[in-house]
Amino acid sequence: MKILVGIKRVVDYNVRIRVLSDGSGVDTDGVKMSVNPFDEIALEEALRIKEAGNADEVIVVSAGGDECQQQLRTGLAMGADRAIQIQSSEALQPLSVARAFLKIIEREDPGLVIFGKQAIDDDNSQTGQMLAALWDRPQATFASKMVVNGSSATVTREVDAGLETVEVDLPAVVTVDLRLNEPRFVKLPDIMKAKRKPLDVVALDELGVTVEGNIEVGNHAPPPQREKGVMVEDAAQLITELKNRGLL
Repeated sequence: MKILVGIKRVVDYNVRIRVLSDGSGVDTDGVKMSVNPFDEIALEEALRIKEAGNADEVIVVSAGGDECQQQLRTGLAMGADRAIQIQSSEALQPLSVARAFLKIIEREDPGLVIFGKQAIDDDNSQTGQMLAALWDRPQATFASKMVVNGSSATVTREVDAGLETVEVDLPAVVTVDLRLNEPRFVKLPDIMKAKRKPLDVVALDELGVTVEGNIEVGNHAPPPQREKGVMVEDAAQLITELKNRGLL
């Protein structure tokens, strides 16, 4: 069985985001870029499934320009066997990414596709669900535990009311949550080995996917600065202050 893992290049979660002065986007000049943290967890889970003898090959896939090859190499260094870059000169939104992944699925015929539940840059949490609908296969989202049992997978999901356990027939799409696992540390020898692993580049046009119906973002703005706090001496003064601010 092959496992396909989607990874995305994002601004590192430790970096303080800065909005460009003209509001046209986020300043990425000289900013550290990394694999989306949820996608790292997805890849770690795929590698563990393979190491347990339930998969034969792990393939990492990313959509974007040549700069995303850095994150694909990181995935190869973690232990993935192959990498595929869906080359696109423009930023793709979830539906276009899902359509492109569907074409890769038709080529590779994986038994399982794993995504992070969301990317930390746009927080859409849509690609996995859209792909499952286009592929017409089962899905399990927000997985905090996953066990592959031959032709099916048992997934424990995190929901508002607690935990929910579902069983899906494979092939299926699974999106993973933070508590599923702790991604492994990439060692220098693994980074050197990753340079010799195959990385295929496939143009979006070659897949027959057209970018259409994209949402246009008109402006970016940083969140408003928090107002300075007020110290109160007792509960009565607190209530008065809340009333003055229109909160009570």
